Amino acid sequence: MKDVAAAAGVSLGTVSNVLNRPERVSPKTRAKVEAAMAALGFVRNESARQLRAGHSSVLAYVMLDGRNPFFTDVAAGMEDAAAADDLSLFVCNSANLAERETAYLRRLEQQRVQGVLITPVDPDSPALAELARRGTPVVIVDRKRPGTDHCSVAVDDVRGGELAARHLLDQGHTRIGFVGGPLTLGQVRDRREGALRALLAAGLGPDHLVDLATPQLTVEDGSNAGQRLAGLPSATRPTAAFCANDLLALGLLRSCAALGISVPADLAIVGYDDIDFAAAATVPLTSVRQPRHRLGRTAAELLIQETSDPGHVHRQVTYLPELVVRASTLRTK
Repeated sequence: MKDVAAAAGVSLGTVSNVLNRPERVSPKTRAKVEAAMAALGFVRNESARQLRAGHSSVLAYVMLDGRNPFFTDVAAGMEDAAAADDLSLFVCNSANLAERETAYLRRLEQQRVQGVLITPVDPDSPALAELARRGTPVVIVDRKRPGTDHCSVAVDDVRGGELAARHLLDQGHTRIGFVGGPLTLGQVRDRREGALRALLAAGLGPDHLVDLATPQLTVEDGSNAGQRLAGLPSATRPTAAFCANDLLALGLLRSCAALGISVPADLAIVGYDDIDFAAAATVPLTSVRQPRHRLGRTAAELLIQETSDPGHVHRQVTYLPELVVRASTLRTK
């Protein structure tokens, strides 16, 4: 900064103002200082600035699964909110591994990020409360955590499961496969619970929901589930499937094409999330849409409020999903 000041013929304080309070410097002087910075190749030492301030101008999002476009869409909403407040967003992928999540949280705290947005492996993890207690605000995304110690933004997944199963029931299906897992994931449990509620409301018992459990929520797992479904006896084989996310649904659709199973004539399929690939599938997928971008933007806005407002009150925001009906469930007459 001293070199820049000498080159521009201004005081060190003026250079500091150009970097931190540019509105205090006349356009002519600011242009002269910026030209000196460019000529000297000056780059602000952000680490030193963070050390003085005690925190950075960075928010961080620890997403659950970087392979799933749902989470990148959520991150895009966060990034828009961060940019509107002149903040940056760092994105980390825990890959659904608790130890990786813990390592990221430790590093982010050491870097003094302004706050952490997280879709946690375990929403009840005490590490989240500890992080907040030590001064790093935390907002839970796409999950719910008991109590009101954190802000959270989520979607009513029980309602989403009901929408999916009720649509299939309305199409005349009385035996529905549920493709999803593991049930340790709250969203999977809630979506399955919603499907069961729809069946019970229609006078059908839980045995009308056929579980096709998956170890993860990937295209490959959906494809494997399709092979298992095709191997079931015709008397007990579902005529429709509700998948816990769109990646599973796309894998199931791929498996059906390979096995000669017609969709939706032989098997109707409903996904969840309504990622862009759902509408672009060979047979466009009916899906339960979550407001992905809005989910991320709201979460980031709550985090920014918490970091800037001493009177901030934690909020738990829950959005309602909607069903988007496409060719994968509509039989042509």
